[in-house]
Amino acid sequence: MEIKCHRIASGSARGQSLVTRDAISFLGNVDANTGMVVDPAHELFGQCIAGKVLIFPGGKGSTVGSYVIYQLKKRGLAPIAMINIRSEPIVAVGAIISGIPLVDRVEEEILQVKNGTLVEVDADLGLVRISEWID
Repeated sequence: MEIKCHRIASGSARGQSLVTRDAISFLGNVDANTGMVVDPAHELFGQCIAGKVLIFPGGKGSTVGSYVIYQLKKRGLAPIAMINIRSEPIVAVGAIISGIPLVDRVEEEILQVKNGTLVEVDADLGLVRISEWID
């Protein structure tokens, strides 16, 4: 299935999805030294975002979150791409300075994708390709 989207940060990537219905604060929810979600109240608690196509509604929290995304990238612990329902400046700046493809303006149904589903993000073409949907 192909979904049209809006490019925030250029590039393309293909990999396994990691999906949450919770917004993410990269300063507070994610450990910059491990890439693990460390907030016990977050849906992704205990999971690593490294090397995943991270699908989440959008970001929240401190502007330092942009720098955390950058640190994750420098340490090889960042997502390979990100998809938001509606991106906001913290995640957008983090993705742009880190060279992580980021798209938004997709329907909320994207949050129903199963974890581990093969997803391709081509921000430059404004397309997301998904191999399967949840039943």
